[in-house]
Amino acid sequence: QVQLVESGGGLVQSGGSLRLSCAASGFPFNTYYMAWYRQAPGKQRELVATITPGGWPNYPESVRGRFTIDRDNDKNLMYLQMNRLKPEDTAVYYCHANRGSVAYWGQGTQVTVSS
Repeated sequence: QVQLVESGGGLVQSGGSLRLSCAASGFPFNTYYMAWYRQAPGKQRELVATITPGGWPNYPESVRGRFTIDRDNDKNLMYLQMNRLKPEDTAVYYCHANRGSVAYWGQGTQVTVSS
């Protein structure tokens, strides 16, 4: 059974930091492209960061320099270190796994940044 379980969300003040984790199971994690997405109320889900099976990251301009994606293929874990958080980073953050036409989603974890 495939599972992606996010954790680490919460309430933080503007300028603060949070570290999200995604625990994966039920599929060959080290062969999948992994990513974090987020969705704010009333907005479309947007890509936050991606990481290749070999660990190469990529970020959109909105988070580059503030967020860091990482993965541990030995432990089937993915992380998102979020620094200098802003109120506009408030959203539900989702873990995503993809290989070819196969994709999985986690249930999400809420991140709220107060001003």
